[in-house]
Amino acid sequence: MNDKKNDALENEEGIKRTLKDGAAIIADFVKRLPNQPGVYRMIDIQGDVLYVGKARSLKKRVSNYTKTNGLSARIIRMVQATVTMEFVTTNTETEALLLEANLIKRFRPRFNVLLRDDKSFPYILITDDHEAPQITKHRGARQRKGRYFGPFAAAWAVDKTINALQKAFLLRSCTDNVYESRSRPCLLYQIKRCSGPCTGEINIEDYGALVREAEAFLSGKSSHVKKQLARQMEQSSNALDFEQAAIYRDRLSSLSMIQSHQGINPQTIEEADVFAVHQEGGQACVQVFFFRTGQNWGNRAYFPRIDKSDTPTTILSAFLAQFYDNKPCASLILLSQKLNEQALLQEALSEKSGHKVSVLIPQRGEKRDVVNDVTDNARKALERKLAESSSQMKLLEGIKETFGLEEVPDRIEVYDNSHIMGTNAVGAMIVAGRDGFLKGQYRKFNIKDETLEPGDDYGMMREVMRRRFTRLMKEQPLKNDNNTIKDDGTGWPDLLLIDGGKGQLKAVTETLAELGLENLPTIGIAKGIERDAGREKFFMPGNESFMLPERDPVLYFIQRLRDEAHRFAIGAHRTRRKKEMVKNPLDEIDGIGPSRKRALLQHFGTAKAVSRAGMEDLIKVEGISNHVARIVYDFFQDK
Repeated sequence: MNDKKNDALENEEGIKRTLKDGAAIIADFVKRLPNQPGVYRMIDIQGDVLYVGKARSLKKRVSNYTKTNGLSARIIRMVQATVTMEFVTTNTETEALLLEANLIKRFRPRFNVLLRDDKSFPYILITDDHEAPQITKHRGARQRKGRYFGPFAAAWAVDKTINALQKAFLLRSCTDNVYESRSRPCLLYQIKRCSGPCTGEINIEDYGALVREAEAFLSGKSSHVKKQLARQMEQSSNALDFEQAAIYRDRLSSLSMIQSHQGINPQTIEEADVFAVHQEGGQACVQVFFFRTGQNWGNRAYFPRIDKSDTPTTILSAFLAQFYDNKPCASLILLSQKLNEQALLQEALSEKSGHKVSVLIPQRGEKRDVVNDVTDNARKALERKLAESSSQMKLLEGIKETFGLEEVPDRIEVYDNSHIMGTNAVGAMIVAGRDGFLKGQYRKFNIKDETLEPGDDYGMMREVMRRRFTRLMKEQPLKNDNNTIKDDGTGWPDLLLIDGGKGQLKAVTETLAELGLENLPTIGIAKGIERDAGREKFFMPGNESFMLPERDPVLYFIQRLRDEAHRFAIGAHRTRRKKEMVKNPLDEIDGIGPSRKRALLQHFGTAKAVSRAGMEDLIKVEGISNHVARIVYDFFQDK
């Protein structure tokens, strides 16, 4: 039997490499490495990053890979594939840890524990770029000036909390444009969910005090805020100002509702993130619970990419550094087990966050009970995933057999269009694989080609294919000569499903051929007779159309994929149509900002009335000069 360490690894160029080859290359780098903290990258012959690691001493850490005795099978494969390395020295090991997490998320190396599902969390934002700050839900890059509070595990939790905060602190939720255009208080003021700063119902100084109270509450000082409100209520009551006392009473009631029981609301945890890991069947689940202001803000399960040699400790260590790469950190982090470099992680997170962060593994009491509960959730989530993956894998194998594919598809992309008589046309792409629907990778395409005839579904599908795959080829170029497509985690699909018949399929395959992608398996799905589910016809290039038995599990699976694409496309179309319906034409005029827009609307009442106004009428509006009046008048005349 061959020794594993001496087995040769053959790369795509057909060159065989042994463990000694890789170790010799690494040993050559070790000669020139300093005894400094830093980050190293191991790179293969195609230029792909195999592994990113950090070290207190680059020289000592990297030299370990040259000692071929005792290496695990995973490390052996990695060393064999290494043809070069890159290094970055840092001032401290803490900096190295933060840089390592950043590079892992950037390069997605196949030998690292990888956080795969990292879609952005929703946050509460209290803006700081307006005299009357706005409270709103935010997701994505934190570019707008203000304070962000979160993360929340789900958008509904944000909506519910904002709704209660409006009742408690009376902060406005309207956009700046709406704020500027108000001439009288809106409905939210009437139902006591806004203090009406837009029309001067409250002065800016008093409104600022409400904002500071809300920020204090969301920053973990909920007890202080509630005690202050209770004291103000008592003072008003003693002064016989019962109306003001009732306002404080209602605000206290709203705060109590925010902190009401939502599953797990421990009494001793004001602000914390709780992590637990469970490993089974070659996979792992990291469960995260968020606690803020003494309440449970939800949880999320992650399933990082791991190797079978990874342990729960190594998985959790790698996960935490990547998780906090782009998220604010709670002041307390509770874990299900001790980490090898726990003190280093605590120091790094404190430095990055700008406040002290404590990383603890509670052994008893309420905190331990919470960690146990999170661990139980991690175990159950992984059990569900393993069961679902087994079922999903059988369906994917069924698709391979049914449609004669060379391999079981790991990534299926389904496309559909939605429009009404050609207006507000949207193309949609959904993605499915071994883990079910990958909603974080869905994409919508607002149809931009103005030369298309209204309702030209074939033209819309051509535009969607062209935009999707031109961008994909730019971001993830194909590396093999014959353009054979295989998804290796780069985003290339193994199968395209098109909601449409022979015409749609032809439009897609011709567009793909123009891009040099003739080898991508593509199937068209035509709706059944009288659009009956179960009577669908399937079209494949070069084959006759065919149908599947009505009770075939593969048919049910494809129907689910098509229906999900249809649902997503309709939702994207409705969103675009709604935006068009509420669009104010004044927003399109250069030189008309919030103040002039407000003046025009207050004078004429509606944008439609502005569009009908003559030059003489426009000049009469306060703040509208002859020049600006001419711009507004010409804009609507051109329309």
